[in-house]
Amino acid sequence: MTAVEGIVKARQSLPARIASRTGGGVLRVFLVLVGLFWLMPTVGLLLSSVRSPSDIASTGWWKTFTDPSRFTFHNYASLLDNSTITNSLLSTVAITVPATVLVVVIGSLAGYAFAWMDFPGRDWWFMVVVSLLVVPVQVALVPVAKLFGQIGIFETTVGVIIFHVAFGLPFAIFLLRNFFAEIPRELLEAARLDGAGEIRLFTRVVMPLGGPAIASLGIFQFLWVWNDMLVALIFADSKHPPITVALQQQVRQFGNNIDVLAPGAFVSMVIPLAVFFAFQRQFVSGVMAGAVK
Repeated sequence: MTAVEGIVKARQSLPARIASRTGGGVLRVFLVLVGLFWLMPTVGLLLSSVRSPSDIASTGWWKTFTDPSRFTFHNYASLLDNSTITNSLLSTVAITVPATVLVVVIGSLAGYAFAWMDFPGRDWWFMVVVSLLVVPVQVALVPVAKLFGQIGIFETTVGVIIFHVAFGLPFAIFLLRNFFAEIPRELLEAARLDGAGEIRLFTRVVMPLGGPAIASLGIFQFLWVWNDMLVALIFADSKHPPITVALQQQVRQFGNNIDVLAPGAFVSMVIPLAVFFAFQRQFVSGVMAGAVK
């Protein structure tokens, strides 16, 4: 050990020395244990979804490990036969996909405009967008419900999509504007000298460079809309509700209908997880790029 290393170690605090000595295997084991602890509800839900209703009522899900032969996929067959759950999944997809695509497309165009286009009152309009970030959803529920009722889109899929798009755009514009603003000006000027217009500049230069940020935004918006219950409970069609509302109604109306609730809850959870893992690399790239910039 050199003299400099000895001085640095002497200046380290006790917690820092402990962390440096346990930063290897012990810390990894601790993090793995924490991860397994947080995964326990998910594992319990998965195992409950492949158990019979009598087993669920009589024993805990951890008893499955002692008798794996009692696994059954009859619950998933019952789920597919339940028109309420299957229609709710279709309704959720019909709401989530357009709401995500519209927010990404409109947010990208607006973010590019605020970052690289000059128009009257640009900075003031951007301040208005930033101020909308602090408006809670609960404040708009009553006036928006009244407005939707007057124009005839209350309790419709279109109304739910419009609500999610309206409340998702401020964050989308703020995120993408800040990301697009970090693109080197020289790169855009070189493209303009080559004859690229604003549309071609946006599609050929800005969009490829902003891919990680756009993917991150898409994941956030998809998860928010898919897992939403408050907006869906108020604005969605009561005959064809999204999956969150349908599961809540199943709990209220059929408290012992666990053979449908367990697989339905697991399916509603695993779909957004699959979307997240599918775009995990782009999401991490976007987060790290934003952290560096």
